[in-house]
Amino acid sequence: MNEEQINFFGNEEDIEQIKKELKELRKKIEYHNKLYYEQDKPEISDYEYDKLTQRLRKLEKEHPELITKDSPSQKVGGKVNSMFSAVTHDVQMQSLQDVFSLSDVEEFVTKVQEEYKDKTDFCVETKIDGLSISLEYENGVLVRGSTRGDGFVGEDVTQNVKMIKDIPQRLNTNDTIEVRGEVYLPRKEFEKINEELLEKNKQQLANPRNAAAGTLRQLDSKLVEKRNLSVFIFNVQKGGNFTKHSESLDYLDKAGLKTIALRFVCSTKEQVIDAIKKIGQMRDDLAYDIDGAVVKVNDLLVRQEMGKTVKVPKWAVAYKYPPEQRETKVLDIVLQVGRTGQVTPVVILEPVRVAGSVISKTTLHNFDFMQEKDIRIGDTVVIQKAGDVIPEVNKVLTEKRDGTEKVFEIPKYCPVCGEELEKEGEEVALRCTNSECPAQTYRSIIHFVSRECMDITGMGEAIVETLIEKNLLKDITDIYKLRYEDFYELEGFKEKSSKKLIESIEKSKSNTLDKLLFGLGIRHIGKKASKILAENFEDIYKLAQASVEELSVIEDIGTIMAESIYSFFKKPQTIEIIKKLDECGVNLKGNKTNKKSEILAGKTICITGSFDDYSRDDIVKMIEENSGKASSSVSKKTSYLIAGESAGSKLTKAQELGIDIISVQEFLNIIKEGNK
Repeated sequence: MNEEQINFFGNEEDIEQIKKELKELRKKIEYHNKLYYEQDKPEISDYEYDKLTQRLRKLEKEHPELITKDSPSQKVGGKVNSMFSAVTHDVQMQSLQDVFSLSDVEEFVTKVQEEYKDKTDFCVETKIDGLSISLEYENGVLVRGSTRGDGFVGEDVTQNVKMIKDIPQRLNTNDTIEVRGEVYLPRKEFEKINEELLEKNKQQLANPRNAAAGTLRQLDSKLVEKRNLSVFIFNVQKGGNFTKHSESLDYLDKAGLKTIALRFVCSTKEQVIDAIKKIGQMRDDLAYDIDGAVVKVNDLLVRQEMGKTVKVPKWAVAYKYPPEQRETKVLDIVLQVGRTGQVTPVVILEPVRVAGSVISKTTLHNFDFMQEKDIRIGDTVVIQKAGDVIPEVNKVLTEKRDGTEKVFEIPKYCPVCGEELEKEGEEVALRCTNSECPAQTYRSIIHFVSRECMDITGMGEAIVETLIEKNLLKDITDIYKLRYEDFYELEGFKEKSSKKLIESIEKSKSNTLDKLLFGLGIRHIGKKASKILAENFEDIYKLAQASVEELSVIEDIGTIMAESIYSFFKKPQTIEIIKKLDECGVNLKGNKTNKKSEILAGKTICITGSFDDYSRDDIVKMIEENSGKASSSVSKKTSYLIAGESAGSKLTKAQELGIDIISVQEFLNIIKEGNK
């Protein structure tokens, strides 16, 4: 950088600091994108996420020379999925400029009114938390529906939008128009779907927004119909003859389209702020999720004059509500023992409604967290939902203490079995080392029967708890001793459900060794490591005899993992369990894939999203049976990405790298060709 440039941009040291902050911001945003879209495990609220992106855009606006092509700020939406036909939008589908304070809204309104001499008014509407779509009608007939995509090019999802009951295929008019709306999943439908998934022992949906987006991009339109999506139309993109935005919404109502229900026309700054506050107060009681309030200039000629930037219109802002917070009382702090023996403090709260659900308890993660926050029994605390999903204690209102609050003593002994608690190395967690601890037994069984382990459909938490109470389950091996009569006698069980559960238990005996290993709950050993071990040993007995040195040399098996495996199989109770499983007929042999074809030889295939008819394990098995390699990540070496519902960052990366994206049906067709 020369002297002239330094004088223009500022001190060279300052520029380097800004570069550093930009790099950190981009890294943070991409990290949280991965957590939200790929892992469904958000760590921060939408509000906190938006604050990060706002800071990024501010710095990039001040220093445009530092903008990078891969910056999250340069993305309006997602790229087009190759599974759908591309649609070029005649009118760009832009995003909106986010603001986070009412003073920012006031500034926007004041600026517009000063420039246009108080001759304009504003529409304030709910900002629906869903997926943006365009609907095109010719002579009153629906001819095309498309997603926003990158704002310029979207995906043709016409057949899917026709499955949404709120979208009429013929209007009450013969006009030719293009409208924009937001597809969403009502809260009740979301809860209903998750209840059904829970009954089937399948992974539940993270939130309504992701569910709506994933559903609309399904290749099978019948699946879309089942989900009961809804829509709100909020803008006329093309067509019609209006002077006011509010007039266009009234027209759309008469045409038979479902428009934004909660909207206000405001002529003053005070009215705009009042409308935003009213929407915020009603937020919990709405049948759908919103993530803000949109303030739009109502006069369409003024909009034209104001224009737009590359990404956002200048005539609108989106006010983002901060995470909803509620005060409540800490009634008690109790202890929970996990399947690995970890003891976790759980705070019991005076029930309080936060972001649409009643919160009565939440985890404190570990004792260090509890002490850091200084949470005491009797405290008044502020509760919010991280990512608008996970309840958490935000802070303690120490100023409200009256001296009656009690400090919770960190336990020395397991609250269930009385065994002395231990810390391993630098680990934060306290653990109960008694493998026969009843609490560990319960949670280990729940883990063992889960979908990713032995996949015993129908054996949920309540059933496991009941069977333990009836002394029918003492450890995982007792599952294979259960009889039809044991279930039939349980409340709520009938002949058909009892039979199905017994069949599911019997079927699980033939599972591959990796599923069993993962189900055994060996510390530090997840799905991937279980698979590696199953592929490297003839059977579980050979694995049990392996030394730390033998285990450590296996690729992707580190020293800590090796020591954990070795210690696990040296326990007498482990050997006893293995013998019992063997006696029950559970498969203990290593994974030896029977090749059906060489059609996928040399191919590396990654999977993302969820599938209604196949589990990921099913697809992985088919890949390996046909000589392919299943990968957990997308890279330049990836041959195909099989994309299902709620595909996340893997899909985006695959699109950026130009990797072939296929549906599960297309994958099956490839397999079919190879097996002819």
